[in-house]
Amino acid sequence: MASPSSHIAAISFQVKRCEPELVVPAKPTPREVKKLSEIDSQPATRFQIPVIWFYKNSSNNNSDGRDPVKVIREALGQTLVYYYPLAGRLIEDDNKNLMVDCNGRGVVFIEASADVTLQQLGPTIQPPFPYLDEVLYNVPGSDGILGCPLLLIQVTRLVCGGFILALRLNHAMCDAFGLCLFMNTLEEMAQGAQSPSVPPIWQRELLGARNPQRITRIHHEYQLENIEQQPNSDEADVIQHSFTLSPNQIMEIRKCLPPHLRTCSRFELITACLWRCRTLALNVDPDEVVQISCIVNARGKNFNKDIHLPLGYYGNAFAFPAAVSKAGVLCKNPLGYAVELVKKAKLEMNAEYIRCNKLQVRRNRSRLGYPEFGGPPMAFPLITFYLKYNNRGEDGIVVPILLPLLAMERFQQELKKLIEGSNKHETMQRVKITSML
Repeated sequence: MASPSSHIAAISFQVKRCEPELVVPAKPTPREVKKLSEIDSQPATRFQIPVIWFYKNSSNNNSDGRDPVKVIREALGQTLVYYYPLAGRLIEDDNKNLMVDCNGRGVVFIEASADVTLQQLGPTIQPPFPYLDEVLYNVPGSDGILGCPLLLIQVTRLVCGGFILALRLNHAMCDAFGLCLFMNTLEEMAQGAQSPSVPPIWQRELLGARNPQRITRIHHEYQLENIEQQPNSDEADVIQHSFTLSPNQIMEIRKCLPPHLRTCSRFELITACLWRCRTLALNVDPDEVVQISCIVNARGKNFNKDIHLPLGYYGNAFAFPAAVSKAGVLCKNPLGYAVELVKKAKLEMNAEYIRCNKLQVRRNRSRLGYPEFGGPPMAFPLITFYLKYNNRGEDGIVVPILLPLLAMERFQQELKKLIEGSNKHETMQRVKITSML
């Protein structure tokens, strides 16, 4: 039985699941062991990440009346012919570097049905989605990093004719771009394609450490000292909130900056804002060094001319340069100080940074239609993300946050101060908040 978010009317529904099965490649695939890159093998990618898509009943989704479960299951087997390493299992070499045993054992697939409509779920489809355990069942023994399935997919039919596609991916195999390549191929196969429009490329050696080895930069992102003190989703008093910022609220926050910084990107503004508010909310010791990392894709035009990643490369290809400050300095200074640090960190990200980062990692150990929502269903310890939303033609940003209850209340107060900083008549009531205890 599912349980709802505290602020939304209770939704009671049942999910009936079939026994989990293993879907294997539809044709024979090579049996081999492939090495992952140093970026793939780093501790920051050794976890399982959930992603979820909600589809309403429409002619785009099911124009020929076929069952979405059967369509996706069949397309999955065909897709794994090309992405056959995902049907294998991760192992380690003697140096604890990751490799994938391409043994064709398959990925976990779960067929399910729920007696609820997409309309009934309403705003809960925005993160944090309170029914994740219902639509993405954690098969016992499947969620490890080594020797476990690399992908788990559950397709849940809804009584309205729509469906929910949820998956859990071993992040060591792919980043977000790589997952999109996989899902695009799945979509093409569901439409009857015989091969992917963008063939997948392994070539993880392209992101191997430089030879001879040389470190030219300090990588603060690998120097987390107080990670054990960070909020953990398993702690009893830790909650999830999603803050939805409207364009007007973002504009009010921007007004807190000095004129020379008001042209900063929305990403830089929100990142700096969250970093400062979170540090204040956690009452961090003023002398403690705090940092925030920005995920930057190495496939961008600024890097690819030197790194030469092919379009179909689906491995992890990112770095996360960190902005660093003492907590007391960050909190006492105006928001512009944090924005300057975030901008500086982003500017450091170039091909040389990626090359140096690779060595540092080694040293530190269907036409399925358009979804109503697609993305991660929640925030994670030490990780958040920004999602675009559209409400009556107004574009905004949804930001899921995970914090202890009292810290979350302080975070809300600090965010309110920034929104009201240049306009005392602006109230926090315009910030929509969803929570999951």
